[in-house]
Amino acid sequence: MSAADFYTRWADLYDPIARRIPGIAGLRKRTAEALKLELGDVVVEMGCGTGANLAYLREEVGPEGTVIGVDFSAGVLERAREHVEREGWGNVHLVCGDATQPPLQDADAVVATFVVGMFSDPERAVEGWCEFVGSGGGIALLNATQSRRAYGPLVNVPFRAFVYASTPGRHELDDPTALLDRRVETAHATVERRCERTVHTDSALGLVRLTAGRVL
Repeated sequence: MSAADFYTRWADLYDPIARRIPGIAGLRKRTAEALKLELGDVVVEMGCGTGANLAYLREEVGPEGTVIGVDFSAGVLERAREHVEREGWGNVHLVCGDATQPPLQDADAVVATFVVGMFSDPERAVEGWCEFVGSGGGIALLNATQSRRAYGPLVNVPFRAFVYASTPGRHELDDPTALLDRRVETAHATVERRCERTVHTDSALGLVRLTAGRVL
């Protein structure tokens, strides 16, 4: 089963999880705010899933701005469309495509949440996003990774179980969580290298990292 088919199959379960896990709404809102968007801006979400970030991004750019969500899974995009149509958001647009090769032009910012761990080459993907928005454009990444705090060994056990259950092709991987950690570290380090950093925090017991900045 391909990754796109995997997320299509589990879209109905993924949607409430993406929206209702305790604390997740605050993290998504903080990520949107970290982009430092202005009214009228164009923001692209790479790997938008079922659209859990769209409301927060739209709040930042206002009704005169534009929000574009890109995802490769038809199933999760259908859930996102349902939310957009229900809310009547005429300035929110959804595109089926590869987030590592965005079929778009002219954007002020890019955001990706819980996505870069899927990429075989996250550095190249983030570099591409930096080139896409250009100098002064905003980049924000929000990702889950193993906690590096003193109590990490306790919270990492259930986290590893969650990662295993939610990873496409997990049976072919020796250690899905270690792979996720490496990819997340690489992606966030790329943002720090390419951008004037404005935000770099961890939260949720150290399991969630937010890095955002403006491309130099």
